[in-house]
Formats: sequence, C-alpha cells, structure tokens
Amino acid sequence: MKYKILGKSGIKVSEIGFGAWTIALDWWGKKIEDDEAKRMLKKAYDLGINFFETADMYGKGKSEKLIGEVFKEMRDEIVISTKYGYDFENVEQIGHKELPQRFDSVFTENALKNSLKRLQTDYIDVYGLHNPKLNHIRDDKIFQTLDQKIKEEKIKTYQVALGPAIGWTQEGLEAMNRKNVSAVQTVYNILEQIPGNELIENGERKNVGILVRVPDASGILTGKVKADTKIDEKDHRSVRKGEWVKASLKKVDQLRPIAERNDLTITELAIKFILSKKAVSSVFPTVVSVDEIESFAAMSDGKYLNSPDMKEINDLYSSWPPYEIKATIQST
Repeated sequence: MKYKILGKSGIKVSEIGFGAWTIALDWWGKKIEDDEAKRMLKKAYDLGINFFETADMYGKGKSEKLIGEVFKEMRDEIVISTKYGYDFENVEQIGHKELPQRFDSVFTENALKNSLKRLQTDYIDVYGLHNPKLNHIRDDKIFQTLDQKIKEEKIKTYQVALGPAIGWTQEGLEAMNRKNVSAVQTVYNILEQIPGNELIENGERKNVGILVRVPDASGILTGKVKADTKIDEKDHRSVRKGEWVKASLKKVDQLRPIAERNDLTITELAIKFILSKKAVSSVFPTVVSVDEIESFAAMSDGKYLNSPDMKEINDLYSSWPPYEIKATIQST
C-alpha cells in the first residue's frame, strides 16, 4: 500500500481508502451484517488501508459505531474521516430523497459530540461538510465554528464533500479558498471527469487533496453492471438510466486496448488512472466483501500510468459527448 499526504493537513493517508457507507446501508445490492462488516474493516487495516471515511447519517450512526468498535484500541494507527450536515435524527428519510441540512454552530456541536461518542474517540482526523450548497460554502460562521473545533483539538482538519450525485463545481472551487479545508471529495472516474479535472487542477495549485468516490462508475468499470443488468429501485445505482449504461459500455470498449497493452483489467486501469493524478490523495472504491477489499488494495502498488497512456485517455474523453452535472441554482 502506498500513502500520500492529505493536502495541507500533513496527515498521511492510504491511496486506497475505505468508504464505509456500504457497511451500514443496503444501497448497493447487498445487506452487510455486522460481523462481516467488522471483518471487512479489519482486513482493510491488515492490507495497509489506514483511511476510513464515513458519515453520521450512514445507517443513522451505524457505520461510525462499527468503526469505533473495531478500532477503539488502535485509534492512533488509523485516520478517521466523518461528515455531518443532514438532520437524520429528526426527519425520516424516504428512499434516496435528500434530508434537510443544517450546519449552524448548535447543530455542528451536537453532531460532532455524537460522532465522537459513536466512534469511541476524543478527536476526529478529518471532519466534513456533507454535500453543502453554495450558500453554506460562503457562510463564514460555519467555518469559524470548525476552526474553533480545531483549536479545541476535537478535529485536526476538515473537508468538503460535494454531492449528492456528480457536479457542484463552484462549491468545490470556492471551498478550496478556505484556510483549513484540506480536502474536497467528489465523484470522479475515467468515464466522468467533469468537474473532477478542474477540481484536481485547482487542488494541486491550492494544496488541497482530492478524495474520490464512485471510481467504478457505479459498477460499469468493475463489470458488475452490464447492458442487461436489472437494478432494484432501492439500489443507489438505480439513478443510472439504461441509455447511460449502454453508452458507458461502448466507452469501456474504447479503453480496453490501453488496459490490455499494460496487462491491466479495466478496473485496474480505472483506479490507476485516478491514482496517477498528483492531487488525488485517496480513492474510495465501493466494496461489499473482503475479496473486493483485497483486490482494490493490491492496485496501490506504486505503478502508475505513463504520460502517453494518460494523453490517450484524455483524448478519448474529449471525443465523448458531455453530460449533465449538478449545480446550485443561482438567483438572478
């Protein structure tokens, strides 16, 4: 396992991180029982993964509790990132519908206190705003509260996680101007490079690490999703339409020669493409088994794509049609 420094924070994180939402939610085609979830967390650590990323709303605190139970005796050996901002305790979530958001000082204080308790720790390495909108990014009071938590040594640094879905370019760019934002998290993969490319470029200039989720393009790049795959409406991937799946599979066929001449699978090519970006600090593959953790961890071997291959991928990407990305609606 290879490691990078998370932006300006000085915190060393594994290139492959553990995105812990799947162990608390059955939104990826599989319900993971607690015993299996703990085995997955332990296996990740044994393979050199030290970066565990979650959020308080994942399973209404369940993900945090599992991480706390597994690592309470080895807290200083891992890096914990958790996020807040959704009022999941007072509002029932229906399907994948977004919950009300709050980032005020009272809500932040309570959310942080509860996360610390569930994680069984007295500090969080990377605290995060969970899918904030532009008005939140521009609210000085929110960041003053987080800066105070750094002074109190309750958190070491913080990130801004963009979402839901792909987009939120302006949020990411403006977040990087905040003094103690060490990382911005975004959806990014070899098939969906907007807004990631711009965020990566800006992150390198600003010394802000980029954290990547959905590197597998919702299963397209791992072979889990094919043209005839039926996805349950409760599954997080159900937002992907059939037309998108078919178009994406054609793009994969165009990438296959690059993978084959490097003796890589498409999945390996997709992960190494991301890891070859200097500003990317860590990638969170979507994992639902120990075997998948082993497979992704092995991809962090210090071997990256060369410049000609990266250029060929970029040229291919430039030839593909654009897609819709999410953005805050600006008032006129």
